[in-house]
This record gives sequence, structure tokens and C-alpha cells, in this order.
Amino acid sequence: MQNFQQRDRGERRETNQMVFGIRAVIEAIDSGKEIESLFVQRGLSGSLFLELKALLKERNIGFQQVPVEKLNRITRKNHQGVIAVISPIVYQDIEDLLPAIYEKGEVPFLLMLDGVTDVRNMGAIARTAECAGIHAIIVPKKGSAEINPDAIKTSAGALYKIPVCRQDSLGKTGRFLIESGVQLVVSTEKTDDSIYEVNYTVPTCVVMGAEDVGVSDDLIRISDKLAKIPMFGEIGSLNVSVSAAVVIYEAIRQRSLK
Repeated sequence: MQNFQQRDRGERRETNQMVFGIRAVIEAIDSGKEIESLFVQRGLSGSLFLELKALLKERNIGFQQVPVEKLNRITRKNHQGVIAVISPIVYQDIEDLLPAIYEKGEVPFLLMLDGVTDVRNMGAIARTAECAGIHAIIVPKKGSAEINPDAIKTSAGALYKIPVCRQDSLGKTGRFLIESGVQLVVSTEKTDDSIYEVNYTVPTCVVMGAEDVGVSDDLIRISDKLAKIPMFGEIGSLNVSVSAAVVIYEAIRQRSLK
């Protein structure tokens, strides 16, 4: 194993743990470690690799097939064609978390990030979300920013405190939330309705999308509300972390008045 460590305000260390070697990766998965990313050499074969591949399928863990040169750049040690990065946080499942929120008598306030891949945006959004008391951040297993030391540092440690739910399908998760009484509010420019016209005092999940493509059509189709942030300048768009803060604190403003 190999550790990459970075100081945050001198108080604690964030660690992304790298595990290399087929057997070591199998043992890490079997021990319950959260796999943040997994790199597998193209054309890899053999009985031990087939064992790993079966385990990945069983645990629904994705991986990237890459040339051996990329693996060699990551480590010069004997990686056997497989390198895994272990997540510094433990992911949760929204289907387990949501009932607990209701049971505590609280009004769910959730944030879903669809295609936000920049780790610093992820960290900045998490910091705002934790400060605002959001119950959980929901991200997809594929196409989301890694939770790594940069994300944790940008979040000022918030990613250690706020639950992050990594789901197989945001569309399926969105439908689950709606069936569970949570309204889906998509922040998008594809509407004339303002974020200030939405009632956030009821159970709500705010959905933010990537800056380049926005929220996926699947989530837009099933959403309860579409809402946009009013723009008056020439640029006409905000960084996604700033946009998230604007929407989140409009919701907090409404909830504080209730």
C-alpha cells in the first residue's frame, strides 16, 4: 500500500490510499474498503484476474481499462496490472438514510449533483451544504468527481461530516425520492420559472448539473419543478458551486421563516 497525505489547517491528515496488485485489491474489496477508482491494464488475463473481475461484477464496482504506461506512471512498484484508490470517506445509501431523516421528525433537504466532475467544485459545494445543514449529497457512481485530498481540503473537512450517497442511477434515485414524498427541484436554464418561485419548506432535493451540459434530460423529465437563477449580466452563467449556494440559501431563507 502507498499513502498520499496532505495537511488541512494542521489539524488532521487526508489520505488517499493506493492499493496495487490483484490479490491486494481483492483483499481490500473483501474487507469492505470503499473503492474510489480502479485502473486495470488493457488485455489483462489469468485466473487471478478472472477472480477479481467476478468480484467486481458481484459488488457492482466499475473500473477503467488503461494502458500499462499509465499504471507505471502512478507507481513503479509491481502493480500486476491493477491499481485501486481507496476512498477516504464511507459512502451511504439514500434509501437507508431517508427513512432515518423522517423518523427524526426532520424535513428532508437533499442535494443531488449530476455530472459535477471537478474536485474543487465538489469540495466547495460540500462545504456550503454542510454549513446549510443539508442532510446528504447524492452523486452517481460514474461521472462524478473523486472524493480525494483536494476535494476534502476545499470542503474544509465538510466531506468528513456530511453523508455522501453514491448511487448506481440518479434517475432511479430521483424516482425513489419522489415516491418517498421528496420534491425534485432541478436548477436549469431550460425554464422561465425562477428559483424564488419554488416552495422549499417541504421535503426537497435540489439537483445541480455540470456547467457544460447541465442536468440530464432523464432527471428533467421526472422533476417536480424546474427553476433558474435570474441573470442580469452579459456572462449569463455562474460557477456550479456558486449556483448551488444561491439555491441552497434561498431554501434556508424560506425554511427559517416558517
